[in-house]
Amino acid sequence: QGQLAESGGGLVQPGGSLRLSCAASGMIFSLYDMKWYRQAPGKQRELVATITTGGSTNYADSVKGRFIISRDNVKNTVYLRMNSLKPEDTAVYLCNANKVIVPRYNYWGQGTQVTVSS
Repeated sequence: QGQLAESGGGLVQPGGSLRLSCAASGMIFSLYDMKWYRQAPGKQRELVATITTGGSTNYADSVKGRFIISRDNVKNTVYLRMNSLKPEDTAVYLCNANKVIVPRYNYWGQGTQVTVSS
């Protein structure tokens, strides 16, 4: 059974930076596309960034040019570097692992809170 554990959230001022980490266990990490989602109070869950097994990346328009997703297949960890943070980036950030080849599996972490405020 795969498990994901996010860390690195916190309170940061507008314009600041944070790096989130998501450590995976109980899975062959390199076989999973990894994604970061976020959910703000009263809003739908939003896909923020994706990194595939091959290292291709994709970003939501709202974070393009500010956020960078990366992965370390030796440490079984995916990262989200967030720069130039805005108050509207405030949300719980959740890590997702999706195995696209059969047998398919999908795992979620518990999330880490990011608050951008002065």
